[in-house]
Amino acid sequence: MGKLTVLALRVVLVALIAGSVFVQVVMVPLLARDMEGFNEEFAYLRTPLLVIIFLGVMTAQVVLVCVWRLVTMVRRGTVFSHAAFRYVHIVIGAIVVGALLVFALAVLLAPGEPVAPGVVLLICGASVAVLGVALVVLVLRMLLAQAVARDVEAAHLRAELEEVI
Repeated sequence: MGKLTVLALRVVLVALIAGSVFVQVVMVPLLARDMEGFNEEFAYLRTPLLVIIFLGVMTAQVVLVCVWRLVTMVRRGTVFSHAAFRYVHIVIGAIVVGALLVFALAVLLAPGEPVAPGVVLLICGASVAVLGVALVVLVLRMLLAQAVARDVEAAHLRAELEEVI
């Protein structure tokens, strides 16, 4: 990856991390205050909804930090190593947690009349879509595993060739 590409990606990552911290520090407390005016029959939604939002933003932050670390590895030329798998595994886990949080939101909103059933179905569909993203990252992890194996094999062949020469 070129230096300009790495710089552009890092600028985007910093903006996203700063925005997510702003959401956690400013927007979630404002939302909590706004939710104090909920109708009594929907007051039970307040705390779980805030927890789901806070944890959802946190999972996004985990993914962003891991992507930052992977970009650093790419820049250094060390991404095709076993150390990269740790970050990829964390990304996959965070995305799965995000999907579970989206599904928990659907479960939270399903009983009663806080939202229409179609909205709950759409939220469930979003949960499946997020799981699909986790599967795409899993496929990319398999590609990384193949690349690491090829890199190890190439290093071994280079060492044998140097012995022959």
